[in-house]
Amino acid sequence: MTLVLLIGGARSGKSRLALERAEREGAPVSFIATGEAFDEEMTERIERHKAERPNGWATIEEPVELERALAAVPYGDTAIVDCLSLWVANVFESRQVDALSAAAARAAAERPGLTIAVTNEVGLGIVPDNALARTYRDALGRVNAQWADAAEEALLVVAGRTLALA
Repeated sequence: MTLVLLIGGARSGKSRLALERAEREGAPVSFIATGEAFDEEMTERIERHKAERPNGWATIEEPVELERALAAVPYGDTAIVDCLSLWVANVFESRQVDALSAAAARAAAERPGLTIAVTNEVGLGIVPDNALARTYRDALGRVNAQWADAAEEALLVVAGRTLALA
């Protein structure tokens, strides 16, 4: 019953570290994929991620109902949620992001077995020049804080290296 949050910039090694941690755990793994392939680049990105996963891992493709996807993971399996950044984009228009996130973070923290959540940190750069991007950045920042609060362990990932967040 441990939730681990891996947060960092794009291409920082978060997903690779999640896979390695899940393999070390030794339990069966259920991978919750939140991304959707709306264009060729995203289709290729998703295919690369799939190819990186070991054979035998279950995949739950769920772009919106994250709490339900977590409940579908078999008892004791390690769950990987990759990633919260895309999930926030998928539920962004619902205007219920904070409530949905709080429920999913609670479910992740309380489920039996290890849960590893991957997310991007988008608040370290310049202030976006448009209201939509600023609103997304703020929503993801709140979601990341909720998941970090629920997590037993939160790690900042930079260049494939981790720094524990207290």
